[in-house]
Amino acid sequence: MVFSSFEFICWFLPCFLIIYYLTPFKWKNACILLFSLVFYAHGTIDNPGYILLIVISLIVNYTLGILIGRSKRHKKAWLVAGLIYNFGILFVFKYLDFVIVNLNRALVFFLPDMKPLECVNLVLPIGISFFTFQIASYLIDVYRGTVKAENGVVTLGTYILMFPQLIAGPIVRFDQVRERLEYRKHTLKGFFQGLKLFIVGLGFKVLLANRIGLLWTDVTAIGSVSISTPLAWMGIVAYSMQLYFDFYGYSLMAMGLGRMMGIKIPQNFKTPYMSCSMTQFWRRWHITLGAWFREYVYIPLGGNRKGKARTLFNLFVVWLLTGIWHGADWNFVLWGLFLFVIMAVERLGVGKWLEEHKIAGHIYMLLLIPVSWLIFAISDLKELSVYFGRLVGIGGEYIFKGDFAKYWGIYGRLLIVGILFCTPLPGAIYKKIQKSPFVWILLAGILAGVFYFLYMGLNDPFLYFRF
Repeated sequence: MVFSSFEFICWFLPCFLIIYYLTPFKWKNACILLFSLVFYAHGTIDNPGYILLIVISLIVNYTLGILIGRSKRHKKAWLVAGLIYNFGILFVFKYLDFVIVNLNRALVFFLPDMKPLECVNLVLPIGISFFTFQIASYLIDVYRGTVKAENGVVTLGTYILMFPQLIAGPIVRFDQVRERLEYRKHTLKGFFQGLKLFIVGLGFKVLLANRIGLLWTDVTAIGSVSISTPLAWMGIVAYSMQLYFDFYGYSLMAMGLGRMMGIKIPQNFKTPYMSCSMTQFWRRWHITLGAWFREYVYIPLGGNRKGKARTLFNLFVVWLLTGIWHGADWNFVLWGLFLFVIMAVERLGVGKWLEEHKIAGHIYMLLLIPVSWLIFAISDLKELSVYFGRLVGIGGEYIFKGDFAKYWGIYGRLLIVGILFCTPLPGAIYKKIQKSPFVWILLAGILAGVFYFLYMGLNDPFLYFRF
């Protein structure tokens, strides 16, 4: 079940809200937890054992949190056990086949007569990367003493499994929501603020991400060997916008749902495509993931406190892990290393200069952002190299001479709208009108457009669900 579906909008969400608001306060967290389990069970209907997996994970981590919080002599041992358990599950489901495939390649080279190992072919549980990071942050914070171990399994379960951000974040630390989980106010104003955010996010997903994404689908269907250089650039610009509006739309919907429940979910994006350097970009894109790596990897490694060489090593570790976190394939490793190299160069002074000279910075990022997302998007490294060749006009004659003109005629106006919505201007206009009655006419128009395109069958799963 996805937020941008008739099933969620017309059935699940209304039923949840009615029951939630009728439920006495002391049972509201239980209500959220129950509906979250139903939400997740629906998404894993073809693999019903996964709902058992997530329930067991909740019980194990609740127990580990108590043990870490109460233990004096074995606190570190319990933390290590918890991290091994959680990241072990993530490894088995997400990375084991990747390791086996690459081991087989090595064995063929060194031991050609040896029978290859068989892949386990496990289906990736949706959202596993997100809730693993969230659980890990809780255990680490309890170990550090920055939060107390939660004594109520329902409260902890609500934090870990809350359906608005269970599948694709934002990644929330326990201290950010604990107070609201224990005590929160429900107001009509807060509800309508949340509803507005949800509708805007829904519009970004259905009216922009899904429609712009059709251009990237068309380009990949043609094949990179057959497209012109202008269409190759237009294709990766389309993918960049699709990814942004898809994930930003989801994050806004999650924030909106949280506010309807009286819970503040942190902001995850801040006009990232207006950045003047890649370093600045990653302070504005997927903010909660960057904060997680900074808090639990970069700073514990020493951050920038131990000299330039150690700082570069720490950055290398962070971006290698960031790439691996996003997917079990070599293009994600390459993507993480690409970002590390760019940011390492920027730390030498280039980044500061670009941020001071904004025109140069915007031109630099205008080229760099789509190129970085191209590495992210194409897992086949041979296909990736062909596409890079097309970007610079290498790879022979393309087949359709008028391909750019054709697809610009279909998607040009939509791309212009997408570019406009990547700037702060629409947000500034929305802030000025959000208290006026006119905003509800605008939101009604967005909903009408959403229902029309959903009815026409234009809906895709959120891109970040696969991570």
